[in-house]
Amino acid sequence: MDPNNVYAVVLDTLHRASNQDVEILKPAASKLSEWETERGFYPVLLSIFSNHSIDSNVRWLAAVTFKNGVDRYWRKNAPNGITEDEKRKLRQDLLSPSLLIEPVSQIASQLAVLVAKIARYDCPTEWPDLVPGLLNAMKTSTPLEQHRALLMFHHIVKALSTKRLLSDKRIFQELTTTVFSYILSIWDKYTQIFLQQIHEGADTITITENLEKALYSLKILKRLIINGFKKPHESHDALAFLNMIFDRAKSSLECRKLLKGRGIYLLELCEKYIIHLTKVALGTLEIYPLSYVSLVAPSLEFTAYYCFTEQGMHLAFERFTVQCLNLLKAILLCSEYKIDKMSDQSKDPAAVRARDIKQGILTDQTVCHMCRTLVTHFLLLTSDDLALWDADAESFATDATWGTWKCNLRPCSESVFLTLFHEFTDIVINELISLLKMIRQEPVNPNNLPMILRKDAIYNAVGLVATDLFDEVDFDEWFSTQLIAELKIKDGNYRIIRRRTAWLIGTWSRVKVSLELRPILYQSLLELLSDTEDVAVRLAACDALSMTIDDFNFSADQFAPFVQSVFVLLFALLKEADECDTKMHILTVLSLIAERNGEAVSHHTSELLSYLPLLWDHADQHNMLRCAIVSTLVQLVKALGYWSTPEMQPLVLGVLDEATNPKRPAHVYLLEDGLELWKAVLEATPIPIICADQLLHLAGNLPSLLEETTEYLRLGIDITNAYLLLMPVEFLLGPGDEFFKKLDDMLSDMQMEGVVEIFKLAEICLKVQMPEPNELLGIKVIWPMFRKIILGFENGHPNPSLISLRLSLISRLLLRSMPLFLEAIKETSVSCNCDPNEILMGLLDESCDRISLVVQPERRKIIGLGLSVLLTSQIPCVLGRFPAIMQNITEILNDIMKSEDNGAYVDGLIQDTVVPSSPSDSWNRFCPDTVESQHDIRARQLTMMDVIHNVDIRTFLTNQIVQLRNQAGQEAFDKLVKSIHPTSLEQLREYVQI
Repeated sequence: MDPNNVYAVVLDTLHRASNQDVEILKPAASKLSEWETERGFYPVLLSIFSNHSIDSNVRWLAAVTFKNGVDRYWRKNAPNGITEDEKRKLRQDLLSPSLLIEPVSQIASQLAVLVAKIARYDCPTEWPDLVPGLLNAMKTSTPLEQHRALLMFHHIVKALSTKRLLSDKRIFQELTTTVFSYILSIWDKYTQIFLQQIHEGADTITITENLEKALYSLKILKRLIINGFKKPHESHDALAFLNMIFDRAKSSLECRKLLKGRGIYLLELCEKYIIHLTKVALGTLEIYPLSYVSLVAPSLEFTAYYCFTEQGMHLAFERFTVQCLNLLKAILLCSEYKIDKMSDQSKDPAAVRARDIKQGILTDQTVCHMCRTLVTHFLLLTSDDLALWDADAESFATDATWGTWKCNLRPCSESVFLTLFHEFTDIVINELISLLKMIRQEPVNPNNLPMILRKDAIYNAVGLVATDLFDEVDFDEWFSTQLIAELKIKDGNYRIIRRRTAWLIGTWSRVKVSLELRPILYQSLLELLSDTEDVAVRLAACDALSMTIDDFNFSADQFAPFVQSVFVLLFALLKEADECDTKMHILTVLSLIAERNGEAVSHHTSELLSYLPLLWDHADQHNMLRCAIVSTLVQLVKALGYWSTPEMQPLVLGVLDEATNPKRPAHVYLLEDGLELWKAVLEATPIPIICADQLLHLAGNLPSLLEETTEYLRLGIDITNAYLLLMPVEFLLGPGDEFFKKLDDMLSDMQMEGVVEIFKLAEICLKVQMPEPNELLGIKVIWPMFRKIILGFENGHPNPSLISLRLSLISRLLLRSMPLFLEAIKETSVSCNCDPNEILMGLLDESCDRISLVVQPERRKIIGLGLSVLLTSQIPCVLGRFPAIMQNITEILNDIMKSEDNGAYVDGLIQDTVVPSSPSDSWNRFCPDTVESQHDIRARQLTMMDVIHNVDIRTFLTNQIVQLRNQAGQEAFDKLVKSIHPTSLEQLREYVQI
């Protein structure tokens, strides 16, 4: 930048940057960004926005550019930061008179924020004259300068109050002590002025000016009292301010009536002022409950008047009512005010006094009145609600929360009602029952809309506390005698009651509904789902159906007659819905129905399956809807038991690729549901040839997903397990090999639970029988793991699960190939630079010493078979541990051999042909109606083909003993036998001849 022409160049660039033409604006904005790190740029900006003769748009842009530069470059350690001498000059110029009489309010606001950002870094150490300068400006006789000084000081206090270091908090407390009294006097002065001017009918501009000053000073006081005192009640000024709040609010509410017709801005400004008064009360109560004790009574009386009396409610407005109800709830829930009557002396006297005040004001009669008013006034649907219902029933229905309870009247009213209920349960229950009896005795004319709205509100209240009314309300009787009759009234106004009744059905189905009544409830909900019904009612019925199905007492047999009709009606509603959120919700309900009813839905899904591809394409920009579609497909695949029908195959394969391919952007949102679908698809595939190429192509995503995140390792292992049972050779010759290499790389850094899961997967590789020439393919794939399997992972206390798996894997390797076992020992010894015999002796010692930690009979048997194999290995160290080996084999035989009626012993694991192959198989014993998946069948077949269930351990051991006798000679063999402990030898001879 040329120093001789800086001002003109920057001014011209700002002019161009404020142009509406994008072709002119973009280069200028880029140039301004380049200059942000140039020395001298910010003084030029300051001189431009200080010049009131320049166009206001240009000045505003200069102020915003300066403010953004402060964010990036004012910190002392900021790269390319503003120099200290430049900062010093800027701070001095920012307090110039021209800035404190800024005529344009938008620019004044930007300047106030700008100065506050600098103050957060520099005040008071680097900028000690900032606060005194602003206080002096507030004392001047120039109204505009007073206004701008208050505006700026408000933003400064707001910025400083957010600092959280103890030193910063101490500085803010010192600032509060210095300025609180003066700001309080300003607030009191301008509050009285604007209230008097409103009564006198002064002009709007004058009232607005003074009201703004009162509001700014009030905002300052709110920050100071909440963040600037340790105990506000110990400050005379703070206590005086708090005691004035409710009087000022009452006066302001009276004046608000007089402002109607004086302009929207002035009315909104007055309402904002009133709201900030209540915010002071709420903030103080939240942070300093014991300092607020003297205000508990005024707060409750104030709230009771303006929320629960006709005169007060006439003066109130919605946002103010919400604040008052929030204040009431905060007092009721304040933990400091809840103390045991029996321990008053051990509690803070202020807390005891607050409790007594609450009890004195909130009498039984007052609580009853509050409850009745909340239900019959605040819980009513408003004319705006009904207008939205008429204009857009779907939006009305899907906006179930209707905003947060802190900001919106109806959720706030519900929240306060629940708080009252739990604080005064018996009183509120009696009042609710009284209200319910009243409306049950009075039939409502369909044309009597106020009474219908009243009934809806009472039903809402009863539903909100349904769990607590378990013993008070007989829902079966209520539904049978009244609700079911009201559902049949099809008048337009009665849609309100039908919608609420649907909600009640869903709510009470989880609380207290007899099994006999449930079919009638299902039938009622079906009628409410009819396409002739109002959309909001249909969506409420959809929600209720979801709640009745997702319940512990749900019976699929009871629901079976309704499955077809439900699917048809929900599918029709799904197609009619316009909003993606609505479609997503309906799909979730359909998924739940499929999940809870299993194959009962198989004959009713064809239309849905035809529609889902269209919906998938429609939802390309709505990832949450796509998640719902994937979740629905998961349940449909599980329910149908297959997936490769012409309707499903292209959709499922396309969805899986989209959801599990790391190169697809949407996989971030769809991955978890996509993995669940992938698993379900593999488990439901009946034979390997179905879409084999596509499924193997998908398997190529597994290694990449493992590199990206281990969050879904459990699902990845389940998917790999399914591949191993479905197409082991194709999978391990293809992507499976790379996947196992990734798993091997991760083992060293994995927690023990993860290691156990991976070793279980490795065991599947050894169990799966593969045809020649790939009979050793499973061993080849997991071969890199064997070094870790042999050496172990335990540090400190042994992990029984891991020990069991390691010894099982080593035993299986022994059974498959002794040379490969010896080769694994040799490679392990090379990797850790030790003698192979040392590795083998350590492994033998571990097998003999820790086999007691193995509790599963199947694993104990496989280890026994492995030890039997070693007997004939002709390895010297094996025979050196012959007594320990035979003792362990004997204990294993004691565990698994069974005695028949004739006294003969048989291998119990050979005899028992019903062996659980998976968790689902075990579950089927308790749930015989559960359909066995194709994966379960494959897993059971693999288990029954395993050596555990096909090799008799007694016969196998006998053969090994005979071979050992032949190898060693009779004399040496006899010595070995004599080395066995007599007790073990006696037990061993019960099973084999030795």
